[in-house]
Amino acid sequence: MWRGRVLPALLISLMLGGCTAAKIAATEKGFPKASVKSPSAGKKGVITLFALENFSDTPGAGVRAANLLYGILTAEGYRIVPRLKMPPLSLKKAEEIAKADGAGYFMTGGISEWRYKNGIDAEPAVSVRLTLYDARSGRVVWSATGSDSDWGNATIAVTAQNLMKEMLEP
Repeated sequence: MWRGRVLPALLISLMLGGCTAAKIAATEKGFPKASVKSPSAGKKGVITLFALENFSDTPGAGVRAANLLYGILTAEGYRIVPRLKMPPLSLKKAEEIAKADGAGYFMTGGISEWRYKNGIDAEPAVSVRLTLYDARSGRVVWSATGSDSDWGNATIAVTAQNLMKEMLEP
């Protein structure tokens, strides 16, 4: 009799205990929605994307994350001007490059964590900061920071892609 009640409760608690949820802090105003397919989008549908600065112990994490972001933003309808192989720049220089690219926005950011945790399951863990700037004024349009981890059978790329997609949601 007790097995009929305890076993389902135990299974549910194990399932919920193992689930992870991304932690995200973002500006009040959501990520702007614009599509290059719209005639009125103009420059607002173009983003110059720079490699994210790598503050993690994983070589190349900033370029890898920016490459994933490139695909996500393209799928959202933006035209991306990739500047992924450039070294970190000052905001003024990034703004000048974005203007020269004819972009309405430029995006920078950083990677704080990009690794598999130690232990038997080796879960992927990522921490990302993204900032979107107006190319004309250099002002911040949108910014978000997020961290997430996933099950041991997930990859860092899948975990990072899901996190960044969630960060960009309104």
